[in-house]
Amino acid sequence: MSRRGGAWQALMAFMRKEVRHLLRDRRTLAILLLLPLAQLLLFGFAVRTDITSVRVGVVAPAPDAAAAALRARFEHGGRFLLLPPIATAAALEPLLRAGRVDVGVVLEPAMAASLAAGQAVRVLVVADAVDPNTGTMMQNYASAVLRDWQASLGAAPGAVTLETRVRMRFNPTLESVNLFVPGLIALILTMVTSLMTAISLSREKEQGTFELLLVSPLHPWQIIIGKVLPYLALAMANVVTVLLAAWLVFGVPFRGSVVLLLAASMLFALVGLAVGVLIAAVTSSQLAAMLAALGGMMLPNTMLSGLIFPVASMPRPLQFVTGIVPARWFIEIVRGIMLKGVGVSLLWPQLSVLLLMLVVLLALAIRRTSVRLS
Repeated sequence: MSRRGGAWQALMAFMRKEVRHLLRDRRTLAILLLLPLAQLLLFGFAVRTDITSVRVGVVAPAPDAAAAALRARFEHGGRFLLLPPIATAAALEPLLRAGRVDVGVVLEPAMAASLAAGQAVRVLVVADAVDPNTGTMMQNYASAVLRDWQASLGAAPGAVTLETRVRMRFNPTLESVNLFVPGLIALILTMVTSLMTAISLSREKEQGTFELLLVSPLHPWQIIIGKVLPYLALAMANVVTVLLAAWLVFGVPFRGSVVLLLAASMLFALVGLAVGVLIAAVTSSQLAAMLAALGGMMLPNTMLSGLIFPVASMPRPLQFVTGIVPARWFIEIVRGIMLKGVGVSLLWPQLSVLLLMLVVLLALAIRRTSVRLS
């Protein structure tokens, strides 16, 4: 056998060994194959800038044929979800704070008389501007409908004039930092809790130190609590420092309860820790744990939470998928507390979802850890 042929056979033998090693770790292989596909699907569907489901509330103190015609234009506008009539402008504010209305169109009480007299009609467009770009787009969509409505009111163009005013609520200066800083808290907590916990526990399993737990008298729930409490303390320290930096450095407003925000942050951190323990229990290596944490938590929490791209702009099936992304609910809580100043009375649905996630994930994590210890 020539020297060249021997080198080729050695290379082939080495490659066969590496392939067998890769195929042997089926969980890591599955993650490596599925993670790029998940990235492609998430980026392909989630990266949308247009909005197709704008919730519009028309405030008509004196409902008449003109107000009904305007409501019909929004209803058939293609990208609007028309809500039931709102009687007063005061009733619109709590709906905006609760996130049930994206854009409010406030008509004046004497609109019919103004139209009959050929006078200018005043219309106020109020947009939820927590997300500056989304708020601006929704306001532009509503203003376009009003312009079409104005053109249809008179036979001659300009016969009836609409005096449209715009008000951007909760972020009147349209500062993007007010949008991203509260959302970044979710990503920081995800990294500290689920990612670091999964890697730390997997490293102990690889190094064999986790086997010492097999001979200890500790119950699985005691092991889990002992492992995650330091990361919980670290996560809460991060929340405090980030909030101080957001307030002192970036001037992000803080209009709600600090205690409620810290309690919600602890709840979200516990959800992340439960995910980290569960990932460590079902993976066999640090690499697999890291990839699973990145693909299962960091990627969805970044792309499907509304942090960068609004959930309302995603396809309807993907909007249902966002319901199982913890950061989507936590970001709504943080923005609601910091920018809108709302409390538990409006945020209890989001808090309940996170609490339910925590119970389910903890049960799965304890069960999987018990199986491995036995």
